[in-house]
Amino acid sequence: MFGLAYGDSLGAPTEFLDMKQILRRFGEHGPTQLNGDPALVTDDTQMAIAVGLALLDALADPPLTPDLVAPLWRRRFVDWLNSPDNNRAPGHTCLRACEGLAAGRPWVEATVAGSKGCGANMRVAPVGLVPGLTDETRAGASQLQAAMTHGHPTGLAASELTAFAVRWLADGMAPADLPAALRARCHEQRAVYHERWLGTLWQQPGMDEPETFIARGWDECLDVLDRLDEAVARGDRASDPCEITGAGWCAEEALATGLLCFLLFPDEPVEAIWRGAASSGDSDSIACLAGAFAGAHLGMDAWPGEWAGRIEYADRLARLGSAWD
Repeated sequence: MFGLAYGDSLGAPTEFLDMKQILRRFGEHGPTQLNGDPALVTDDTQMAIAVGLALLDALADPPLTPDLVAPLWRRRFVDWLNSPDNNRAPGHTCLRACEGLAAGRPWVEATVAGSKGCGANMRVAPVGLVPGLTDETRAGASQLQAAMTHGHPTGLAASELTAFAVRWLADGMAPADLPAALRARCHEQRAVYHERWLGTLWQQPGMDEPETFIARGWDECLDVLDRLDEAVARGDRASDPCEITGAGWCAEEALATGLLCFLLFPDEPVEAIWRGAASSGDSDSIACLAGAFAGAHLGMDAWPGEWAGRIEYADRLARLGSAWD
């Protein structure tokens, strides 16, 4: 949770800058130090905390089910929508969907069905951190939290992959094994639609059955994993990480480019989030995902010690992290 927030905070000042502007303003490494006290984060961390706090509430009365957690996520998302701190360039899709949730619409109607923006998976790390969930529950929960605002199948699939990557790393998977494991997950789940969690979301124009709907998301994730393999094989630590895997504005590219930054620096977490922050795309989301992966892999001691006392929402991050560490 802290790694996610650190990456988000470092990447926030560069989100809408190109590489020339970043290099001119911050130097060749981009932003390398948290700015301010507290060091502010963006909507990425705010919404990840919302997902996590709702999970804590839900897990007080196990087992985790969609009927239990969906109303809790609705409440937390609406609270985020109405918060005076929701002034960090929040995504249009999240705002629009949360307005529908606030109005009491069923989430399958409130969601933006055609959006696969990275807001679907920048916040899913807490679902990956919760220990002891079955694969089916982790998959369903990670897709549901995405679906409540981003109804596109690729947003669902990318969110599931993000959550499983976090879980696998926390369980000790070697970073080099991640791409193959994610690819295998895509193939295994290609025709699996979690109806208990997603209900009638699949009933969108052009879709004749739920399997057709969800397969589109897994296929697009497989395509970007091909690009990830190419970028990892190239091993270029100095160039813009968005060149091959994409700018990260959409869910599958945020996953792939965040993973790339982590895989280029698997044992150097600060360098991983520097690389994400010094990128031409959605730098805060890319760096926040890279930080989540690095933190799951290496733990709290891998980060500069003084950062934990300066990052915004440190108390909530600590509460969530300690609950599932």
